[in-house]
Order: sequence, then C-alpha cells, then structure tokens
Amino acid sequence: MPSVFIKTYGCQMNERDSEAVAAQLVAKGYSMANDPLKADVVLLNTCSVRDAAEQKAIGKMSHVASQLRSKNKNAVLGFMGCMAQSRGRELIDKLPDVDLVVGTQKFHRAADHIESLLAGRSEIVVDTEEEKGSEATIREHLLEGASDKKSVTSFVSIMQGCNQFCTFCIVPYTRGRERSRSIEDIVSECRDLVERGVKEVTLLGQIVTSYGRREIGDRDGKSAFVQLIEAVHEIDGLERIRFTSPHPKGYGDDLVEAYGRLPKLCESAHIPVQSGSNEMLKRMHRGYTRERFLEIIDKLRAVRPDIGITTDIIVGFPGETEEEFEATMSLCREVEFDNAFVFKYSTRRNTPAAGMDVQLPKELIEERHAKLLAEVDRIGAVRYENQVGETMQILVEGPSRRNKARMEGRTRCNRIVVFDGGERFRGQLVDLKIERAGSFTLYGDPAILN
Repeated sequence: MPSVFIKTYGCQMNERDSEAVAAQLVAKGYSMANDPLKADVVLLNTCSVRDAAEQKAIGKMSHVASQLRSKNKNAVLGFMGCMAQSRGRELIDKLPDVDLVVGTQKFHRAADHIESLLAGRSEIVVDTEEEKGSEATIREHLLEGASDKKSVTSFVSIMQGCNQFCTFCIVPYTRGRERSRSIEDIVSECRDLVERGVKEVTLLGQIVTSYGRREIGDRDGKSAFVQLIEAVHEIDGLERIRFTSPHPKGYGDDLVEAYGRLPKLCESAHIPVQSGSNEMLKRMHRGYTRERFLEIIDKLRAVRPDIGITTDIIVGFPGETEEEFEATMSLCREVEFDNAFVFKYSTRRNTPAAGMDVQLPKELIEERHAKLLAEVDRIGAVRYENQVGETMQILVEGPSRRNKARMEGRTRCNRIVVFDGGERFRGQLVDLKIERAGSFTLYGDPAILN
C-alpha cells in the first residue's frame, strides 16, 4: 500500500486533525513515511494565523513538488487545514503540482479523496464547502508514540469554529462558526482512549470555554463546558484533564471553582490576554479589560495557589503606542506568567485589523517582540528556579525529546520535567524531587524512584 507523509503547522487543533487523517489512512493499510521525498502521498496541514506559517507551507510544498514529481509522477500532493480553507483553488493555481485541497470541515473525507486520486478516478480535488455535523465526524486516534509505545496523553476535539471575531484573526473565516459535539459523544471517545492506555486528555476547541453554549446551555449554575469536564472526570482510569485554548470571557466562577473541586482537572491555565492595554483590547475586540483579566488570575490563584498560568501576547498590533506596549510589559510583571507565547502581529487579509490606520514598521515590531520576550524569559526563569527543592508529581510520557536516554513528563501545572529513568516508567505517575531548572525545563532527582 502507499506511504503517507504528513507535516503539521500551527495549533493543537491542527495536530489533532492530522492525527485523525493519519489514523484513517493507516486503517486503510497506508504506512506513515518520515521522508516526504519517499512518500506516495504528501499532506501539509496548514495554519493561517500568521503569514509566516502560510509561506513556510507554500515553500515546503514547492520544494517537495520540484523533487518528488521526477521520482513519482503519480504521487498525491495536498494541502489541508486553514490555509486550504481560505485559499482553496488559488493554491492549485499557484502550485500546479498540487492535486488536493481539503478544508477544515472536510478532514474526514481526506482518505476517500486520496484513494480516488491514486486510483485515477480524479485529477484534482478541492473540497472546502461547509458540512453540517462535521464537528462529530472524526474520532480516529493514532496513538503510537516513540519506540512504538502507546501514547499516554491525547487531544480530544470537542467543538469546531469560533464566534469571537477578534479584529486580527482569520480563524472564524477558516474554521467557521462554533459547533459543539454532545457530552455523551465526547465522554465515549475519552473512555475509548483510556481503555487504550491514555491517562491524560486535553479537550480542544478554538475557544474551548465556549463549548455548548447554544446546544447545551447552563444547568444548575454551571456552563456547558463545566458540565462536560464533570462528565469526563467520572471516567475510571483517567488521571488528568487539561483544556486549551480558552477565552478570558469563559472563566466564570463555575469554572474557577471547578479547579478546587475536581482533582483530575490539572491546575494549569493557558489564558490568552493578547495585550495589557484596555484601548488595545477594545481595538482587538477581545471583550474584557485588563482589570477583568487580573481578577480572573487572582481568583484562580486563590483556589489553586500552585496553578501554572501561561498566555498569548501580540506585539505590534496596528496603532500600538509606546504606552500601550508598556502596559503589556507591566501586566506580565504583575501576573508573573510561567511562560508566554509572544507573537509579532501579522496582517491577515480580510480582517478588520488589516485595514486599520498606523500599521507599525517591521523594525519596531521586532524590537518590541525581543524586549517583551526577554522579560517573559526573565520572569519564567525565576518561577522555574523557585521549584528547585520541591517534590512534584509528573505523568511520564516517554523519552526526552532532546536526550532519548532520559525520560520526561509534565507536572500537573504543565512544566516539563526530565529525569534519568527507563521505559518502565512510561505512563506512570511518579514523584520527583526537582534538583535544577533549565530554560523552561525542570530536572528531577531519580533517587526518589529507588
């Protein structure tokens, strides 16, 4: 059977979608390839959040096409995901060697389209139309980890789409409006994963805290999302629950309270703030203020003082003044994030921000990006160093990505810990004494394992 190479750009949602497509193809007898130039099918799952991600994907496909076609003229070359959704047929016009363009609501049809192309029944497939019910179509998981061992963690997609329409973001246009799966369907998928050895699930949504607002609604003072967490929490054998990415607007008191009430819900929160300036947040159409964000952090730390808090920040948004940038710097110092993903503003076509006045020069954006990143690194280094000497529980996921002779896992507050240990610890919850801290990595003392 043919071999398939898949490369993923962007968020965890894309990782999960790629995993599902891979699982579909493996179930049909395809093998996974590590080298695109030796594959019969090359799929790039694309991201449109920043221009750099789009250009990387286009450049990668152009390079592969120029070399692979001379070796295998019948190979299938395809784009999936957000860029495929937004550009559609334009991608084939730009790269004539591309045969397949699959949009964000059509991942479940990718295997059939590939089969048709390989068999010669189709020459070109562009499938980017909306499809009702697509949020519940993919449940396949490819759970093979390093050394052919089963994965102990897994992503579970609980919804599709976004209704927020932040002025800088193209996602509502590429992923469509919010559509949520049923609680019963999600619990069933999670239970199947646990039966296959998964110990930790991460619930995924573009704005995961918006889950089920329309389809399910509040009940007994609890949002649909909290109702879902409670239902997943009841699964025997599941050790940990995480979720990403939320929106500050979704952090009601019911969710804050759940951190103290549900022991399987990890004390970890990735809450994108984007800016520390109220004026900027208004231009971004974020729907909250700096003060409200700080209130959420205070409430979370009151319930779980040991909670790990990370965020996303954009620098260089149109019209960003020095004062607005400094407001973001001061917010980082006030919150003391464990880490932050700092992004340089990238113009996305057809978004309101693209037409705003005072687009900042690239040099200024680069300067502010470097300055904020340095401050984030400084704060994070202090917080990680403060963990030295503590005993922390980790779920061992497998060999360290940097040193296969060691094992690694994550604490409940989502810090990576590396330690000297063998394969027997994979999938185990172990307590380690933290002996030193590196760059956003902790190192555990293996003596405690003896």
